[in-house]
Amino acid sequence: MASMLLNSMRSCSVSHSWGMCFGARSLSMTAPLQAQVQTKSKKTLARPGLKNIVLVEGVRTPFLLSGTTYADLMPHDLARAALQGLLNRTGVPKDAVDYIIYGTVIQEVKTSNVAREAALGAGFSDKTPAHTVTMACISSNQAMTSAVGLIAAGQCDIVVAGGVEFMSDVPIRHSRKMRKTMLSLNKAKTLGQRLSLIGSIRMAHLSPELPAVAEFSTAETMGHSADRLAAAFGVSRVEQDEFALRSHSLAKKAQENGLLEDVISFKVPGRDIVSKDNGIRPSSMEQMAKLKPAFIKPHGTVTAANSSFLTDGASAVLIMSEEKALAMGYKPKAYLRDFVYVSQDPKDQLLLGPTYSTPKVLERAGLSMSDIDVFEFHEAFAGQIMANLKAMDSDWFAQTYMGRKSKVGTPSMDKFNLWGGSLSLGHPFGATGCRLVTTVAHRLKKEGGQYGLVAACAAGGQVT
Repeated sequence: MASMLLNSMRSCSVSHSWGMCFGARSLSMTAPLQAQVQTKSKKTLARPGLKNIVLVEGVRTPFLLSGTTYADLMPHDLARAALQGLLNRTGVPKDAVDYIIYGTVIQEVKTSNVAREAALGAGFSDKTPAHTVTMACISSNQAMTSAVGLIAAGQCDIVVAGGVEFMSDVPIRHSRKMRKTMLSLNKAKTLGQRLSLIGSIRMAHLSPELPAVAEFSTAETMGHSADRLAAAFGVSRVEQDEFALRSHSLAKKAQENGLLEDVISFKVPGRDIVSKDNGIRPSSMEQMAKLKPAFIKPHGTVTAANSSFLTDGASAVLIMSEEKALAMGYKPKAYLRDFVYVSQDPKDQLLLGPTYSTPKVLERAGLSMSDIDVFEFHEAFAGQIMANLKAMDSDWFAQTYMGRKSKVGTPSMDKFNLWGGSLSLGHPFGATGCRLVTTVAHRLKKEGGQYGLVAACAAGGQVT
């Protein structure tokens, strides 16, 4: 897991803590922006001798339920749309970008380096390097922190980072035995060898291998782990449904009030223009209570209603050194101040990353929970969020599992995911990190805050 800390451009900073497997980093406002907005005075987190690195802009395609309007596309189509949207919104010259980094989880074999294919499709110079990273649900977080590293090291001044996930068409493989037979057939030199291999094929060989959102090391699905985690921390079904309903209700309100300004319109080839997320569906506690457990049956508490759904989407952010951004006439949205990555036991603490990463990034910045004005945590499952909140509020957990003297404390819900979250907006695995960071920057500006924290969990028990 990783946590990220951001500082608004008027001396505000945001910290991101990604549970499961995310790194944390901080964003803050530049001096010119600091002068424009008068808020409570806090330290800027600027470090002598180190470059100020800023978020200039962030965009994303609408996040759609898999199998809907994007169904006939490919991952690089969505990534290209996000890149083009970023270019259109910022006007940054394509040949001025030094590097492009994208995150993704389930890779399309035809475009294994989706960053490069999307960049070429979006019209970036073929002289601009691009590479793809994967770190489960914090893949775009890794893309962003890699961009920060390149700029901090003096290798680049302008980097585009992003993420994409396309669940409408995931790779489905033949069985291992069938693959071996097919590879042998390709090498067979005589008709007799070919006929012998074909004759060895059995019905069992034809069973496909379907991808699953499961841990390789434990063979447990993430939903099953979330259900166990909720039970371990005494999170009830009602608590989970209430939090899920909160997420959808807040997302609907934000969408109706035009707050989701990172969303760009996208003309899907052969179909309509898509301009908003389609997974936001406020229900009622009564309707949600009718759903059966999705993973641990019949007594589990995790259902389709209180879990994030399979989503198609892409995101992109423009990251620069502050000096370069101001020289080009940009007004950055926030400073990216710090980040941390942590890992836990993938069996029993798979989704507890935010609990571990949050205190670490706060300590690095010399801040406390009360200093943070905006919290954006990735909502993989409502039970995962509620379990983390309870762990963060437990002295016993801090002392027993974290080696700390006392708890870090819980975020105020008046500051927490106020524009909805992954439960309602959707969760394209590789793209969510950029959404979280961009949302923090926008909320800091809208709410007059100074510091923001992002946290997200990811497969493997890692967090940023």
